[in-house]
Amino acid sequence: MDLKERISKIIAYSEFSLSEFADEIEVQRSSISHITSGRNKPSLDFLMKIKNRFPELEWEWLIEGKGEMLKTADIPEESKEVVEKAKPTSLPDLFSLINDDDFGITESEDTISIEPPRESKISSPQSVKEKISDSQRLEIPEPSPISESVDKQYVKVKRIVFFYDNGKFETFEP
Repeated sequence: MDLKERISKIIAYSEFSLSEFADEIEVQRSSISHITSGRNKPSLDFLMKIKNRFPELEWEWLIEGKGEMLKTADIPEESKEVVEKAKPTSLPDLFSLINDDDFGITESEDTISIEPPRESKISSPQSVKEKISDSQRLEIPEPSPISESVDKQYVKVKRIVFFYDNGKFETFEP
């Protein structure tokens, strides 16, 4: 059994999905995928994270594939209960939370009451509209005489540069 198969066996033992397992040992989810597919080999840090999260695993089995996967023979009876602790369950399916047998059948009979958000129930103080007398409408400034004089001046071409797709260029100066 090679290392990627042992890691797959540990994932199956943990009863976590691949993403839950990655979160549990605090590694990126993509690294689990790369290792189980054989694309990458796990680092020592990766193996240590597995060992720290699952102390019941036999280190020699994890590294070399020798011996048993779990080291339950050396663990006292009190600690065996800790090793066999209940695994956290994943979140239930949305539809398993619905106890209504007529769900979806009685949609036309269902009424939906839309309550305004709590924030909108707060009454705002009555504001008195005041007429602002000192405001003025913004005027569009007239073009400055400098810009007009530039437009009417004679413009002379100083340089023309051609850039080619092969990275070369040519410059012409009249």
